[in-house]
Amino acid sequence: MFHVNPEPGAQIHSTDPFAAPAARRSPVRRLRGRLAAPVTLWTAPGPAGLTVSSTLVAEGEPDRLLGLVDPESDLWAAIEEAGRFAVAPLGPQHRQLADRFAGLFPSPGGLFALDAWTETPYGPVPADAGGWAGCRLDTAREYGWGLLVEATIESVDLPADTPPLLHYRGRYHDLPG
Repeated sequence: MFHVNPEPGAQIHSTDPFAAPAARRSPVRRLRGRLAAPVTLWTAPGPAGLTVSSTLVAEGEPDRLLGLVDPESDLWAAIEEAGRFAVAPLGPQHRQLADRFAGLFPSPGGLFALDAWTETPYGPVPADAGGWAGCRLDTAREYGWGLLVEATIESVDLPADTPPLLHYRGRYHDLPG
């Protein structure tokens, strides 16, 4: 005979019950979490891709793009081999896509199996992205635990003005309309 507990045995928490208490977390990580960042998708021929929320565009002659990527990622290997990559700002409709390319959501059939893609010489970009930039790799160097990638922007395509998807304090947010 089995004992059946009439009370539910699980609770759904609004926070991560396994996370370290705030007082024990790195103050620098907590500071970074308080800086809202645009969510972008970086892709390269191969194809390979990665969600990146540390992207900076610097206007000048030439225009430049900087970002921090995982040096052990498939994306970095593809960028290093091709010498070029695409960067697409993601919008609110891309939450699952962002999680998939961050390794947080399943990707049956591979990262590019779902969604519609536009092929570019720099790598595939989501067909419904509000724009993208084609970049030529200039240099990369270790920077903290990541790799600081510096590139020249060679091409920009901005077909639509779309609202951004932002990353803030570990979650995605939309700008209020």
